[in-house]
Formats: sequence, structure tokens, C-alpha cells
Amino acid sequence: METRFNAATATWGVRGTPTYRLEMFHDGLHKHRVIQARDADILRNKARVQAQQWDDLWRKQSSAARRVQQAFEAKEAKRLHIENQKEEAADRTAEAQSLLEALRLLLAAAIGRNAKLTWDHLKIKSDFPKARPEMPAVGPPPPAKKAPPAPDKTFGQYQPKLGFLDKILASRRRALVEEASRRFEQDLRAWEQECGRLAAEYEAELAAYRSRDAEIRRAHSDAVESWEKEKAEYFARQAQQHAAIDSLRQRYEAKDPEAIVDYCETVIANSDYPDCVSRDCEFEFNPENGVLIADFKLPAPDDLPTLTEVKYTQSSDALTEKHLSDAQQAKLYDDVLYQIVLRTVQELFQSDEVGAIVVVVFNGIVTSTDKSTGKEVTACILSLQASRDTFEAINLAKVDPKACFRQLKGVGSSKLHSITPVAPIMQMCREDRRFIQAYGVADQLREGSNLAAMDWEDFEHLIREIFEKEFSSAGGEVRVTQASRDGGVDAVAFDPDPIRGGKIVIQAKRYAHTVGVAAVRDLYGTVMNEGATKGILVTTSDYGPDAYEFANGKPLTLLSGSHLLHLLGKHGVQAHIDLVEARQLAQQRSNRE
Repeated sequence: METRFNAATATWGVRGTPTYRLEMFHDGLHKHRVIQARDADILRNKARVQAQQWDDLWRKQSSAARRVQQAFEAKEAKRLHIENQKEEAADRTAEAQSLLEALRLLLAAAIGRNAKLTWDHLKIKSDFPKARPEMPAVGPPPPAKKAPPAPDKTFGQYQPKLGFLDKILASRRRALVEEASRRFEQDLRAWEQECGRLAAEYEAELAAYRSRDAEIRRAHSDAVESWEKEKAEYFARQAQQHAAIDSLRQRYEAKDPEAIVDYCETVIANSDYPDCVSRDCEFEFNPENGVLIADFKLPAPDDLPTLTEVKYTQSSDALTEKHLSDAQQAKLYDDVLYQIVLRTVQELFQSDEVGAIVVVVFNGIVTSTDKSTGKEVTACILSLQASRDTFEAINLAKVDPKACFRQLKGVGSSKLHSITPVAPIMQMCREDRRFIQAYGVADQLREGSNLAAMDWEDFEHLIREIFEKEFSSAGGEVRVTQASRDGGVDAVAFDPDPIRGGKIVIQAKRYAHTVGVAAVRDLYGTVMNEGATKGILVTTSDYGPDAYEFANGKPLTLLSGSHLLHLLGKHGVQAHIDLVEARQLAQQRSNRE
């Protein structure tokens, strides 16, 4: 804002001496002054000096005002920043506390909730989410072109202007009349051409408008058709989903085993867990004894939240986090896992409307990083078997989850957070397509039978047979797989012992030479791929030092020829191993081939 001036005025005294007068203002400073001088230059200088003073004063005041305003704004911004940081800290603290509280009350939250599926609620009944395409506005058609007025022959410009001589001289009068007529004809033709041009221009615009209108209507029609098709497909999918739900309900009420599994998967998928719990669970149901096996993917220790509080420190303008101590984290993890076990069993029994489930076997599977190797490992760290009658007699609202788990004879380390593997009480997938019909071999053996030279397929069935005798006393089962000679699984044993049992992979090597580390590595890889708890390698010969070194500390057992003969003798089977003879026979077969 600057000084403004009115126009200068001059007055003359009685002696004819002028006096110059100038009125000046400064709106920002609310200043007003009238300056007078007898000389115009002096007046201008006085006005310039005064204006400079006012403008300087205004700039100083404005600068000071701006500094004050900036200081105020900075102070206000800092205040708002502090408030926002405090609010963020409070929100994050509340969120962290809420999540931890939800984890501590996992079991309590499920006790009062009905886990039974409401079949109708499973059906998707939402309206088609897309609105019907609207017809775009095309706009009005182009207006007709207004033609200019037609030339009128009666108008003055088309009338000949005749002078005195033109009136008495016919030739001159005729020439002027002809000139006026030509002018009229020329303007008439020009007018007709302009009318034609305007008509053609209008027709072109109208044609373009109609074409655009037709294109818009065609595009709208295509969009509506596409929308109708998509809508029909959407409701067709809904109808299919409804039919699938109805089918599942019918099969479930008929106690179809696959429907029981699908139903249980849906129950657990609908269970309200925090995001850190995956609800990823696989089921297997045996309709003959009503046993439901659930392999639940439990969270790893690092999956659970540890944040308890967020504080804002104004002096450092920083948010600081407070986390659970290691001991608190370990306690929370163990408590959460015990609650998940009991909650899952409770939901499965409670939701079982048709009474198909007699026993639930819960296997808690954890995938975590082994801190000693840095590799990802998957292990069962707890297992529980509970019958309906026993479980329903428990008042879950008042139990300590860990004590209840122990009371139900659950299997697991005393410190679940240590991720110590345990053998599941019962495992699923006992039926394997690779299993074939076994046949007996042991009764055909005599003392003179050389195990190292017998048929390799007979040798595999012998191993299956002798291990079946070994495990049968504990209720175990041994199945032989398809003969392939590919170094894969030759037999699978299922040991029900809750401490040392589980799935055991057995490989048989009828070798006449020392077994190298490669075969032991292959066995270990097979154990990992099969999800087995142990691997046993049986050979007619022996193993090299590197093989024993590799097996050390791993769930592997290496049985040499002498071990095999002892095991056979234990079950009354007589035979011997002659590696030299076996090598000679192998060489003879090779020569014949």
C-alpha cells in the first residue's frame, strides 16, 4: 500500500501570486495531509518527502506485523504439531492395548458366540454394484442458418438515378437502367449462392450432429447390453453360490465326510480372530469313528504384536515405543496358543449341528525361522485329542488355558515359544496313492538266503514286513509304496505313540558297496518333503564316515547290514549277508547283459 494523491490545485492572490495546494492520503496509516507551496516544484518535493516518510513507516510497520504474524503462525503450527503427535501417540497406544487385550481374551470372546453357521447368511445376496449406464447428453440439434434478406428490386440501389440529360437521352437512360438491373441480378445471384452455402453448411452440421447422436446412442446401447450381460452373470454366480451352499447343507446334514470338512473349514474361516492369527486350517474326517483331525497353522512368535505404549517426548520431538519384555512376549505367545487350541475345539464341537464329530485332534503347526541356522522350518509344536463328552464337561469361562490343555493330556513343550517339535497324537493323510498291496517275504527266507543278492523288490517288501512286526505291538502300521527304484519312499510307518511316534519314512538300499552321503541327504530331503517326524535308512552293507556325520543331530536312523540281521533275528527270521557273493553275482548278470 502506497501514498495516494489528489490532483494539485492552484489559487491566485490579489497580487496575482499563485499558491499551489496538494491533498495526500495513506490509507494503511490512516494519514491525511494538505501541502501548500508558492512554487510547484517545491510542492512536488514536499509531497515526495512526505510520501517517502509514510511509505517507509508503512513498510516498517508491515514488516513488524508480518514478523508478529509469522511468529504467531509458527507458534500455532508448533502447538498443532505437538497436539497431533500426542494424539497419534494416544491413538497408537489405544490400538496396541486393544490388540493385546483381544489376544488375551481370545477364548473368552468365543465362549458367548454361537459358532454354528447360518446357512442363509452364507449366501451372497448383494445387489449388482454397478449402476445402469445413463444416456449421455447429446445437446440440441444445430439451429438453421438464417439467410440474409433477399435483394428487393424496388430498393433504391437498384433504381437508376436519372439526371436531366438521362431523361431526354434514351441511350443514357437505357444504360443506367441496364446497369441497375445488372447490379440487382448480381446481388440476387450472390444472395442465392449465400443461401445455398448456408443451407449446405447447415446440412453438414445437421448430418454431423445426427452421426454423433447415432454414435452416442449406439455406444450407450452397447454399454447397456454389456451391463445387462455382466449383471446377468453376477446374479448367475450368486445363484450358483446359493446352489453350492444348499448342496453343502444337504450333504452336511447327510454327514458326507467331504461336506463335514468343508463345513468345519467355513466355521474356522468365519471365526473372528485378529489379523496376526491366520485361521488357516486343514481338516480330515473319518466317518467310521467320528474323528476330526485339524492341522491349524499357528502364528510364529514374531507374528504377535509386542507394542504396548507410544509416548511423545516434546523436548526431542520424537515418538518413542515401549514393547513387551522378552518374558512378557513368551508368556503372551504361550497363552495365545493355548487359547487357540481350546477355542478351535470348542467352535468345532459347538457348530456340529448333526453330531458327526466324536473326537477332535488338534495339531498346531508353526512355520518360523530357526535362529541357529536362519532357515525356515515347519513343525508341530502342540497336539491335543479331546472327545465331545470330555470337552463339553469343561467350564471354559473359568479355566486356565494351559492347565486345561494339560488336563486334557495335550502334548507340547512347557515353553511353546521355544518352537520345540512334538509328534502329533494323530496325523492326517494316512492314505497315500503310492501305497500298494504288500506280500510276505520273511517266511521264504532260510539261513542260506543272502539278503545282499535277493531281488530288490522282494528286499523292499521284506523291510516293510519286518518293520510292521516291530511296530505292530504299539498299534503301528507300515505300508509299502510302488516299486520305482528311484531312491524315493520305499515304505511309510505310522507310529501312534504320542511321544516318539508320527509318520516315519523308510528307505531300503540293497547295496553290496558302502552307502555314501548322497543317499542320506536324499533321505533327509524326503523326510522334509513328506512332513515326517523321522527317516530310517536300511542297507545290506554299511555307511561311510561322511554319511554318519551328516545324519548326526538329524531325525535320521542309519541301519547297517549287521543291524538288519539283528532285527530279523529278533523276529525269528534267519538269513545272512555275503557282500562278496552279491558283487560276483551282480558282475555275472552284467556280463550276460
